[in-house]
Amino acid sequence: MSQESISRRKFLQMTAISLALMPFDWAEMNALAATVKPGNGKPVVIIGAGLGGLCCGAYLAKAGIPVTLVEQHFIPGGYATTFQRASGKFTFEVSLEGTSIHDNSAERMLRELGVLDKIQIVAIPEVLKIRGPGFEIAVPQKDPQALIELLSRQFPEERDGIRNVIEEMVGIVRETDRLVAGQVAFSDFPAEYPKLWNVHDKTLYDFLDGFVKNPDLKNALSEQWGYYGLPPSKLSGFYYAVAFGEYLLKGSYYIKPRSQALSNALADVIKASGGEILYGVEARKILVENGEATGVVTSEDKTLPALAVVSNASAITTFKQMVAPDVLPPDYLIKLDGYRPSISSFIVWLGLNQELHGKLEGYDHSVSSGLGPEADYELALAGEVEKMGFGMVCYDNVYEGYSSPGTSTLKIICLSGYEPWRRFEADYRAGRKGEYHKEKDRWADILIARAEKDILPGLRSMIEVHEAATPLTNWRYTRNPEGAIYGFEQAMNNTFMNRIDNRTPVKGLYLAGAWGSPGGGYTAVMGSGRQTFAYLMEDLKAGGLG
Repeated sequence: MSQESISRRKFLQMTAISLALMPFDWAEMNALAATVKPGNGKPVVIIGAGLGGLCCGAYLAKAGIPVTLVEQHFIPGGYATTFQRASGKFTFEVSLEGTSIHDNSAERMLRELGVLDKIQIVAIPEVLKIRGPGFEIAVPQKDPQALIELLSRQFPEERDGIRNVIEEMVGIVRETDRLVAGQVAFSDFPAEYPKLWNVHDKTLYDFLDGFVKNPDLKNALSEQWGYYGLPPSKLSGFYYAVAFGEYLLKGSYYIKPRSQALSNALADVIKASGGEILYGVEARKILVENGEATGVVTSEDKTLPALAVVSNASAITTFKQMVAPDVLPPDYLIKLDGYRPSISSFIVWLGLNQELHGKLEGYDHSVSSGLGPEADYELALAGEVEKMGFGMVCYDNVYEGYSSPGTSTLKIICLSGYEPWRRFEADYRAGRKGEYHKEKDRWADILIARAEKDILPGLRSMIEVHEAATPLTNWRYTRNPEGAIYGFEQAMNNTFMNRIDNRTPVKGLYLAGAWGSPGGGYTAVMGSGRQTFAYLMEDLKAGGLG
């Protein structure tokens, strides 16, 4: 295949994504929805109430399309959830540390859905921290120039490269915003969007190497790699640059009081618009007749007829378990086999018996192995918890009153491969968890000891409540294979213009969420839900559904 044809295919994928993120003509959407008669017409059945499924369902319901959403958990949100311990004294955040949700596509989506005024967002004290040998830089909100100056003091010989790479990342964000706002011809794309074109086929390492050479500086600039699940040598340069640049340009925010507020608000849109959410119900099978998705069979052996099916479940589960094996083209299955689930995580939540606000400086604290991101990734895959890097978040430093009076809330987190936990899988699923709990407790004790030594002396004596989660815990509550936290890896064969499409080879079957396009992260999965809604309405308009 020629380079031109490859580029054209990528361009068409990028154009489809950008068109799906453009403002909707709600009058047209409502007119299309009027062709689907409640009572006579079948609903769109959505599998999974993660943010991708919720966002897609909220758009559909707002447009007037009947929606039935099935969720195996008893609350909405996927990883955007909370849980309580000590009779409600402590409310722990499952995943959110900070997200870009201001002056961007996430804010626009929430405004479109009428959700923005239902939640509160607060700015994180610092956008992020960048660390290197002998230094730590807290990056202030919405000030890329400050980061340029701070890094230049540490690496004066790289001043020009630092300025150029930061400006390039900010420029990638601006070009992405401009692409969403308009259209461009294929032949004009490289000239109109040179920064996007330059980064589309580069790993993060290759992208950074085009600007700076000092290894410590490269490591510092890729400090946030763990939030995207791959080290610089494997991670998409675009995916990292657009996220990093957006944090620098538009800030990082927390959802008050917790991320569950966002999930609940999206679920409320579905219900208020006449949609139905079935909690504690697992989708077991997607029915396909004559090449078209026609319904979903649940764990209660109930068949839900469907106008279309949107899967917010993992693509692996969707295509390897829910759909009959002869339904998909062989080349599509081969392509899926080339994608890998992302890395998972190990988390310890701590409820403390005293207030840390004003006593512990900073919000996000981390401890590195000192070996660099490539080695840290390998340590995480191998489960070498004694050596790998980890982070600790002091939530009470994001806003006053986060915890109950006289208490504080901490989270210690590290990445984890699935292999260290695979040996417990069969027993875990069968309810035999004795050996598993021993290993879980061992990891938690090690991380608490390391946090006490390197971040907060006396930590263990402050602990009133603690809980921990492993990759198997992640699987239990999300059904993500291998406890993946970012869907499919953002590797170069499945990212940006190459990302798996939310339209599938099965007519009327769509993906929405981290396993589809554009990938993992709060803004990305909400955008995935919106994109799938746009595809579905486009297909409805063309008469291709039902």
